[in-house]
Amino acid sequence: MAMDFAIARLPRIEFGAGVRHRLPALAAGFGRRVLLVTGSRSLLQGPFWPELEAGFTAQGLDVIGHRISGEPSPEAIDAAVQRYRGRNVSVVVAIGGGSALDAGKAIAGLLLPGNPVLDHLEGVGPERPYRGPALPFIAAPTTAGTGSEATRNAVLSTHGAGAYKKSFRDERLVAEYAVVDPDFLATCAPGVIAGNGMDALTQLLESYLSLRANPFCDALALDGMAHARDSLFTLYRDPGNAAARSGMAYASLLSGITLAQTGLGSVHGLAAPLGAFFPIPHGVACGTLVAAATAVNIRALSERDPGHPALARYAVVGRLLTGRDALDDGEARAALVEQLEAWTGLLDLPTLDRFGITAGDHPRIVANSRGSSMKTNPIVLHDAEITAILEARQSGADVG
Repeated sequence: MAMDFAIARLPRIEFGAGVRHRLPALAAGFGRRVLLVTGSRSLLQGPFWPELEAGFTAQGLDVIGHRISGEPSPEAIDAAVQRYRGRNVSVVVAIGGGSALDAGKAIAGLLLPGNPVLDHLEGVGPERPYRGPALPFIAAPTTAGTGSEATRNAVLSTHGAGAYKKSFRDERLVAEYAVVDPDFLATCAPGVIAGNGMDALTQLLESYLSLRANPFCDALALDGMAHARDSLFTLYRDPGNAAARSGMAYASLLSGITLAQTGLGSVHGLAAPLGAFFPIPHGVACGTLVAAATAVNIRALSERDPGHPALARYAVVGRLLTGRDALDDGEARAALVEQLEAWTGLLDLPTLDRFGITAGDHPRIVANSRGSSMKTNPIVLHDAEITAILEARQSGADVG
């Protein structure tokens, strides 16, 4: 692999149990009026809000609250921009899951320019260059999965006729601070931990296998996968385990850093239309597909490009995730697929039919899967191979 690479801008990172207490002071460094973007309920009705609210008050901040229900749409972003323009907002702070962070990122990017987000949404509309400027943005994730706190893209979705899931993407949208407090994970339900955790693992795996992989991100991706291996199932069984919370929060952060630099692969290529066309959470879509996509990618590479370096990389991950260092490359790749299948079952990740998806929907999903993520998959998959990924998880069929 060539050693030449470039790393795009990253946020300043505050990581560790209790760093949430630094949020008000960090926000105050940008001015007195804060637009606080959260989810609809979980933060404001949970145990962490009273202390955060008291911290904002102690800093003398004027906090305007904005709630996001579900995944943000372009219309929701435009409405928020029009609502808060002219209110002298100094900084946008988003606390929540990936949807809240993506919404906050997009709003911060457009409050000053004031134009519709559709102007810049990739693959939709005119795709005009984003000129900025963006307001300062602080991201504090309360889940471990999307890594949105470290990325430059805000993922927006529409549903119904002409549905899509696309990104507003620019380096100026990167957060000034990513405040990653593992304690937030203590309130996550097991299903959220499972879906988001497998999303983080998938992002790390796909970053490592990406056509744009580089040595800097390789080190982060491998370290993140090791932490996910050691932390996800402990956290799933016991959200009170502080070490597991830290391990998964760290893995998720690294997944955001690596995906922003390298791109992703076939799992995320499929997750976009699945999330747009059906009520399937993003993390669940990734978690339920990753074993099948790994098997299909390995098979396609073995048949059409057996000398491809990605095959050796799959073997590295197989040995890492199984802990079986003595396996040869072929055995390690097979063990990787088996391990991912086993984790999918242990985490009780649902099959696609649970969300109203049928085999008749597969052609439309495949036709809309070739976005930016699919372009960095280690091999160009044929339509039949992409369909095979969906078929393997349509009703839980074996993917090996």
